[in-house]
Amino acid sequence: MNISHLLELANESGGTLYLMLVLLLVALTVIIERARYLSNMQHGGEQIIAMLKREDGGLLPQKLARLPHGRLFDVLQHAPASIDRATFDGHLEEAIMHEVPALDRSLWLLDTVVTLAPLLGLFGTIIGMFNAFHILGDTQNGAAQVTGGIAEALIATASGLFIAMIGLAFFNALHTRVRIVLHQLETIKVMLLNRHDRLQPRVASGVSNVKSIAQPSISHPAARA
Repeated sequence: MNISHLLELANESGGTLYLMLVLLLVALTVIIERARYLSNMQHGGEQIIAMLKREDGGLLPQKLARLPHGRLFDVLQHAPASIDRATFDGHLEEAIMHEVPALDRSLWLLDTVVTLAPLLGLFGTIIGMFNAFHILGDTQNGAAQVTGGIAEALIATASGLFIAMIGLAFFNALHTRVRIVLHQLETIKVMLLNRHDRLQPRVASGVSNVKSIAQPSISHPAARA
């Protein structure tokens, strides 16, 4: 089966095979983007949890601070030392709620591809079967042409099922990673709650040191004179 034959099948399918190609590209784009994003998230969360276990959770490195996990440290940074546990818990939970939508972003596209691809493949097969029976109505055409047309019509269904299987496998895998990252966020929240009294002064002093380094004091010329 060469390229020209595939193009001929795509043209005879009423354009459904071209739509299948678009669905496949959409699925692969979402899979690659989400896999990289969630992998970085999971790895960064493991590093932050390890830092908190060592009680080395002062200012985070810039790479980790950009992660949703690092947003919890922003809450720690701005929380007063005298804040009670329930209020601090509420602020941390609010920060997590703001970050959750970014975790499963675009996964709805993959879910749509999984649902739509088999239906679109069935639609393409129906069009192919219609063409095959149209050939059957012509007495000059033999049975081989009819059976060949039916076999070609089933390619659309096979393509739809293939795309759906790939999409479903990766959708479940990515969904599992989302749950892992959510568990990491909850774990970091509990660890910050339990270590708030020890970490908050360290974070506050770290911020003040950074500001003093970034903005060195400049004496006025008149004062020097």
